[in-house]
Amino acid sequence: MIVLRTQGAPQRGVVRGRSPRRRESGEVEAVPTSRVTVVQAEPFESGEAAERWLADLRSDRGALEREAATAAATVNRFLRAHRAAAADPWARDVSPEHSLLVRVGFGDGDQVAEGRYGAAYELPRKRPPSRRREDLAPAERLAAIVGGREQQLTCEELVLRARADIEAQRPREAALQARVALEATIAEVSEASDLASHREAIAEAANKALYGDPEPQLQAAVEDCVSAVEAAVRKRRLRQQV
Repeated sequence: MIVLRTQGAPQRGVVRGRSPRRRESGEVEAVPTSRVTVVQAEPFESGEAAERWLADLRSDRGALEREAATAAATVNRFLRAHRAAAADPWARDVSPEHSLLVRVGFGDGDQVAEGRYGAAYELPRKRPPSRRREDLAPAERLAAIVGGREQQLTCEELVLRARADIEAQRPREAALQARVALEATIAEVSEASDLASHREAIAEAANKALYGDPEPQLQAAVEDCVSAVEAAVRKRRLRQQV
């Protein structure tokens, strides 16, 4: 079950008037904050069972982070449905790394619906995972792209979308996106001709994705292809920095 709450500043209405309004200043307006709570469908047998569950998560290195990632995947499936239902391409996925706060805990139904817990752990803030540690810092590369000193390739955006689909457990979209990202990389990165070895498997995965989820071995092939494309794009960036 997913519980959504909006807190803080009141949401602005969709209708903003028929004509622009003159403003004398550009003060920053307060914005609402969304709280999303993912609740397990099956309740714990007792308070002691809930305490043991949380203690086990705390004692297992990385278990709290995995629990948060599972919850994020659930929210992203909901957002995928929302995008389609509302025809809203700007409703973006969420991730623990980009959230203001992430908590894992337990409580009764009324408690967790209001963001309160019987007991919970708050996860430390982490930087988003990077697959380009050897690259320039993002701010430096941004300046290089905006200043025209470095070219941003189409395949860079496409492979990011494929990676997002993989992480959000959308195998059909990942296969279709990976095929486009692969072809764009081969076309744009001259040293990436060896990526052609992935074409057959990715074509099969994309064709299967038109009718349903590709088989597990094809999903693994998509992951391998996306990782290879990311590596090729990263090598190109490093060569440009030399």
